[in-house]
Amino acid sequence: MDSTQERTFCKWLNTKLEANGYPPMRSLVQDLSDGVRLIQLMEIMGDTSLGRYNKNPRMRVQKAENVNKALEFIRQRGIKLTNIGPEGTVIFVIFHTHMSPLYHADIIDGNLKLILGMIWTLVLRFTIADISEEGLSAKEGLLLWCQRKTAPYKEVDVQDFSSSWSDGLALCALIHCHRPDLLDYDKLNKSDRHGNTRLAFQVAAEHLGIPQLLEVEDLCDSSHPDERSVMTYIASFFHAFSSMDQAETVSRRVEKFAELMQSVWLSKNDYERRARNLLRALSEVQTEWAASVFTGTYTDAKAQSANFNRYKHSTKRGWVTERQDVTTLFGNIQTKLRTYGLREYVPPLGLAPSDIDYAWNELLHSEAKRSRSINAQIRQIKEMLRKEFADLANDFSQRLHAISLELSSIEGPLEASEQQEHVRTLQTRLPALNDVLSRVVRAENDCIAANVEENDYTVFTCQDLEFELELLAQSIAKKISFIDNQIVSRNMTNLTPAQLEQFESTFRYFARDGTNTLSLPEFNAALASLGLVYSDEDMDYLYDQLVQDYGAITFQAFINLLVDITEDQTSPDQLRESFRGIASDKLFVTELDMRLAQLPSSAIDYLREVLPFQRNEVGEPEYDYETWLEEVFA
Repeated sequence: MDSTQERTFCKWLNTKLEANGYPPMRSLVQDLSDGVRLIQLMEIMGDTSLGRYNKNPRMRVQKAENVNKALEFIRQRGIKLTNIGPEGTVIFVIFHTHMSPLYHADIIDGNLKLILGMIWTLVLRFTIADISEEGLSAKEGLLLWCQRKTAPYKEVDVQDFSSSWSDGLALCALIHCHRPDLLDYDKLNKSDRHGNTRLAFQVAAEHLGIPQLLEVEDLCDSSHPDERSVMTYIASFFHAFSSMDQAETVSRRVEKFAELMQSVWLSKNDYERRARNLLRALSEVQTEWAASVFTGTYTDAKAQSANFNRYKHSTKRGWVTERQDVTTLFGNIQTKLRTYGLREYVPPLGLAPSDIDYAWNELLHSEAKRSRSINAQIRQIKEMLRKEFADLANDFSQRLHAISLELSSIEGPLEASEQQEHVRTLQTRLPALNDVLSRVVRAENDCIAANVEENDYTVFTCQDLEFELELLAQSIAKKISFIDNQIVSRNMTNLTPAQLEQFESTFRYFARDGTNTLSLPEFNAALASLGLVYSDEDMDYLYDQLVQDYGAITFQAFINLLVDITEDQTSPDQLRESFRGIASDKLFVTELDMRLAQLPSSAIDYLREVLPFQRNEVGEPEYDYETWLEEVFA
């Protein structure tokens, strides 16, 4: 053990000497014997000068003076030294409860055991004594520190400063705990004691500045590694990592403050940028509103209203959020500065929260002005559309009324055709009215597009005027037809006034399309209403014949046909048609047919006597009127 301690302590002392420019020692016994190295070590450890001493002692007394100077310094540093006297006097070096009898002659004469005891005292005083964990002694404190640092590593169980370090894993765990970048603990071969210990020594020396005070064999090949040597080496880890922790603490403090200031700087820049952008946006929209003009159309006013509403529901809401965020950001900056006792942030001129509040109030004022302007423009346009429609509608109604009055006042003789010409002149004025009505319709559509639902300037709607125009056109057409029919009726001298009235009213009833003519269905219905019923074949023939003669079933054609039918003549064709009508288009007539036709009883009796007949299967006579008429007329 002494050899291990001697080597370890010698290396430990050499780290002090070499760091201060002194050559290393090779042997504790020889190099400490003259007291020179001992004084140098005390000056290094005490960070002070011990004054003048014999740097090249030749005599024993000079060496004794040097040793006594060093030992006196040890006593002054809190290590009690007693019985210091002339050469050969016993000196007690006391540290805590440990007491080692030491003669300065033993140092001069090279008493290794006592020398090692003295050096251990120095190790305790200058390396281990300041280690403190929860008020424990230096040794216990150092042990507790090791246990806490290696606790997460399941293969490591530090219980002492001897065998607990024999496999190198505890050393590797200490390094990995503080500097995981230096070795990969998980990849260690846990059974390679020498390899793990060698790796820990190498990493500690190369990367942590911890000199290798021990040899691999001191830990791995000894059943009970030397406690003092291990403690001395482990204390170097404690101080290395403590210095590292202190450096890291200082670095973290500076880093934290730098991060704080950078965060504040970024927040300030962010606040100023966002505040500047918000203020610019508020100003730009107000400038845009101020430069906006109305074209006087409802479409333009409504488009500007829609844009304004979109602004309020989208753009402005974004600004409301941004304003709140910017205000909150400013408050956070001030809170952070106050928290760390830093000077309050003063924004650049024009970017303070009060400036944003002022600009926001100006925006609200401009918004209200813009809203009033748009609403006033819409109201003005609606009023203009009401008056425009009312003027057109009222003027159109007056024109219709004037024509209606003129139509109702037409009178005079039919011979000169003055009435007919006058009415047709009125009819030529209708297309112009259609053009005017189109303008009324467009004006009404403009009102509908502008949501104008009420109009105090007129009682008319386009539907009203369209109906009245259509009614006037029908009245003119009926007037023309009436005059034409009256001219035709005037020439029908062989009809009674009652017949003319009946035939004329029948024609007017069925001629409803305004053309004063009858279509085939209308013609058939008109005759049927007068009691004149024909088969489809006969009706088609009669209709085609009249169209061929007159161009259409006009009133004149209709009257002439009825005159031919109703004149009291007894031509074979008329009689044949009459019998056919009574027989319902059969080639024979029965007594029932004649009675249904309401022929007088005398006429029925006569015809039963003269008409040839044949009996049917039930024995009823069927009278052949065709044969009888051929026999009667030559």
